[in-house]
Amino acid sequence: MAGRFSRLRRHGGWVFLGLVLLAWAGSALMDPQVTRQALEAFLRMARAVAPVLVLVFALMYLVERLLDPGRTRAWLGPGSGARGWLLALAAGVLSTGPVYAWYGLLAQLRDQGMRTALVAVVLYARAIKLPLLPLLAHYFGVTYVMVLTLLMALSALISGWLTERLAGGAGEGVPGSDSGNGSESGPSS
Repeated sequence: MAGRFSRLRRHGGWVFLGLVLLAWAGSALMDPQVTRQALEAFLRMARAVAPVLVLVFALMYLVERLLDPGRTRAWLGPGSGARGWLLALAAGVLSTGPVYAWYGLLAQLRDQGMRTALVAVVLYARAIKLPLLPLLAHYFGVTYVMVLTLLMALSALISGWLTERLAGGAGEGVPGSDSGNGSESGPSS
């Protein structure tokens, strides 16, 4: 029984792709017009998301080439201090595009030693949208925008701190990750 599940895990992506293709084929047979409209909508969305995905894959490549686990731990790990918190906050505010596009990069950084708290800070800080702040100020006033933005940033920091306390530290619970113990070669003596 366990062998079946490991095979499914290993080939799950292909099984899912096959099921999706079967669903599309069934849809095309039942109602070709609706299927064509759905495909056109998918292609429009893919064109809109493609630039962000290219940016994220480029960043993932650069992270892999330029950031070794030691440097990641120094900048974003348990000993990074205020600099790590501020880097995570800035990264969240400046990141663009759909959030799911950033999951792979954040998982890669976490595997290299990024604190769980800082991953959460990046994700929560994405709620602060710099391009929309002038419009928000136009409708609600500058004071409101300043207070709201400050509270959102503080909420991101608090949520990061709570997430790490409740979910564990850097790399803990991540399949295939051994950065949770803070050592590359195993427990220290």
